[in-house]
Amino acid sequence: MATGIFFREVELPEQKSYGDGLLFPVVLSPTTNTNITEAITADKQWLESLLQKNGVILFRGFPVTSPSDFNNVVEAFGFPELVYAGGRAPRTKVVGRIYTANESPLDKQIPFHHEMAYIPDFPSKLFFFCEEEPERGGETPLVLSHVIYEKMKAKHPEFIAQLEEHGLTYKKVTSGEDRPSSFRGRSWKSAYMTDDKNVAEKRAAEQETKLEWMGNAVKMTTGPLPAIRFDKESQRKTWFNNLVLSKTGPMNDDIDGNDTYVELGNGDLVPDHPVKDCLKIMEQECVAIPWKKGDVMLVNNLMVLHGRRPLLKPPRRILASLCK
Repeated sequence: MATGIFFREVELPEQKSYGDGLLFPVVLSPTTNTNITEAITADKQWLESLLQKNGVILFRGFPVTSPSDFNNVVEAFGFPELVYAGGRAPRTKVVGRIYTANESPLDKQIPFHHEMAYIPDFPSKLFFFCEEEPERGGETPLVLSHVIYEKMKAKHPEFIAQLEEHGLTYKKVTSGEDRPSSFRGRSWKSAYMTDDKNVAEKRAAEQETKLEWMGNAVKMTTGPLPAIRFDKESQRKTWFNNLVLSKTGPMNDDIDGNDTYVELGNGDLVPDHPVKDCLKIMEQECVAIPWKKGDVMLVNNLMVLHGRRPLLKPPRRILASLCK
């Protein structure tokens, strides 16, 4: 196996150190002027093993300056593309496999989540690229999912047992028009890539989602889905859900709302206090490295939750690509 011929590990003050000598996330810079796509091809096996061990790789200091450069980086890894069918966030295609990251107002926070954990067909890997560096704020905080599971199990063992037994059901009402003011504001037409209700129902059923029409709006119910998953590669249980991103009370069928509601798979409501404790634990355990122009971040979506800090001073432009 390669040993990182074209990459060297660097340390940043924001990284978190774990007892086994792991620095999270791992940060790589170039050792030579070699083209980054050629370097990825040469060191691909080593990079993939590093991703599996650390959960996130941040590539910093490479000449990646445009969306096309970023697309070349994604293509160099060779991971299959995941089509964003059923996704809730507003996004726009830029070039090739590259899309905007969540287009909701940048001054709004996005809580920690695994990408598309609310449907069965979720990506295993995420790429992010900093095209425009934030002046202040706007970080993408990261947290290891198995750490959250372990700390939540220690604090709320009975609730975790319920999650493991019943899973979670996700419910949302959405209209036929996109709502870019919300980070979950994608319309059913955009989510299912059609304006035909019958086609939308078929595509939703493939994702274990039931649609109930309310005029041109629709109530989407997905699940129950596992809330705790076992990552075979790391042999660890992970906090694989979007619980802190959702509301836990009785569902409101207001078509002007943008909220996702969540309940236990047996129909019981989720208690508030474990969710509040989970938010606190996530903030304590997360790492938030300020973006630099040209940064490329590769995230193992099976191991790591991510979010978005509010942008305090523009600009900020982050692009993304999702992989199976």
